Amino acid sequence: MTLSDKALKTLLQRRKIIQAGGGESKTKTRNKKGILTARQRLDELFQPGTFQEHGAHIRHTCTHFGMEKKEIAADGVVVGCGFVEGRQVAAVSQDFTSMAGTVGKMHASKIVSIMEYAQKMGIPVIAFKDSGGARIQEGVDALSGYGAIFFQNVNLSGVVPQIAVISGPCAGGAAYSPALMDFVVMTQKNAHMFITGPQVIKAVSGTECTMDEVGSAEMHASVSGNVHFLAEDDEHAIQIIKHLLDFLPCNNTQDPPHRPVTELHLENDPGINRLIPENPKAPIDILRIIERLVDKGDFLEIHASFARNIVVGFGRLHGMVTGIVANQSAEKAGCLDIDASDKAARFIRFCNAFNIPLVSLVDVPGFLPGIEQERGGIIRHGAKLLFAYASATVPKITVILRKAYGGAYIAMNSPELGADAVFAWPTAEIAVMGAEGAVNILHRKELQEMENSKARTEELAQAYRDNFSSPYLAAARGYLTDIIEPGQTRSVVAMSLQGMLQKRELRPHKKHGNIPL
Repeated sequence: MTLSDKALKTLLQRRKIIQAGGGESKTKTRNKKGILTARQRLDELFQPGTFQEHGAHIRHTCTHFGMEKKEIAADGVVVGCGFVEGRQVAAVSQDFTSMAGTVGKMHASKIVSIMEYAQKMGIPVIAFKDSGGARIQEGVDALSGYGAIFFQNVNLSGVVPQIAVISGPCAGGAAYSPALMDFVVMTQKNAHMFITGPQVIKAVSGTECTMDEVGSAEMHASVSGNVHFLAEDDEHAIQIIKHLLDFLPCNNTQDPPHRPVTELHLENDPGINRLIPENPKAPIDILRIIERLVDKGDFLEIHASFARNIVVGFGRLHGMVTGIVANQSAEKAGCLDIDASDKAARFIRFCNAFNIPLVSLVDVPGFLPGIEQERGGIIRHGAKLLFAYASATVPKITVILRKAYGGAYIAMNSPELGADAVFAWPTAEIAVMGAEGAVNILHRKELQEMENSKARTEELAQAYRDNFSSPYLAAARGYLTDIIEPGQTRSVVAMSLQGMLQKRELRPHKKHGNIPL
């Protein structure tokens, strides 16, 4: 055997050990439970043969607690780049089979290195989180590693899309990395995320709770709002990632992957009319409206289980990628509250960072009243929505479907917040408040003096609608671009968007604004 043969054999042997992770036995155990290994996740994500690993031979430097004798394959994390649907993507995949995927200094340095590479190359980052947390044997070195990861998460924010997949444990300080990323996907089985678990909570506060109550995917998707997508398993999570990437540019200097049609078909859609109830107080399922607006009904809803009174997500209109924000009157009558304001504001800021046009569908009776909302800070949370819309410079189109009352009308991308076009259905009502509430204030004395005021109240309310909340009044004042038939919504919005794709809007020079807390 020549020297080159020996060198090649050594390389292949080392590579085989590294790629085996924690060994065949642990791999089989995970696969029996329906869990993929770190490398299997990457194989599923990337086009075959396109993944190039970075830092496979990196080794930890810990010499305490017998660690100097311990070999950890790839130091518990696989990083590198590959192609997803023809576009390059950087990925991190923590390996729970190798010392529980715990984070030490070198483990963290690999993650930081691939994130820095992603920034230079202008490509998205996907991170599979499956780790036992900080490597206790490395002490402050492990904490330093976490700090470096967090710094890079912030550094990449608004530069390249960052997507986290919680596919195993993600506990303590480790949970802050996905929280700093743009989107979080979490598998419903075998994954949990928390800062302090049930045992610590009981020891500190005496409160007993279960893991599901503090760390499950369902809880984070519907209660805490930390998770944007629920996935059945690893394979489903990867399908979600691919669907999401299909709407996103690789970085903030690119336009999103529009596929504009060569010829706009401006057909009418009378089917929308059947979705509008005669009673203006009856709810509309806004998802059914959105499905008729976007191409082939393909709408990727974000945060579907959280703050359901507002809907956000991605779709295409005549091939143009669009971020959609819509009030859901089937939940809390479509009122804006603390969670809805936070949810929409963050989505709007993401779209603005990555040049994705915004379409807002408005059917909002106001901000949700209540002592819990006031004490919870609805003022500062609602201000986030105002801030997000007003600071966004991407094309912004608003369609007022029905109710648009008070401060909520302003907050849902009114012309004063910079909407480039505002359309209204003839069913729109734009006013300080609803007709009944206004009449009870404006005609209080008259109505109090009447024995049976119901008929008079209805008469006055209708007069108020006709004279003060009519969309024709708003149009006469120049607040509306046009009043359109509901069936024309898709074609009108698509035509407007196509004319706005070259929009450029300059703002005063500053480091950044100070978004409300």
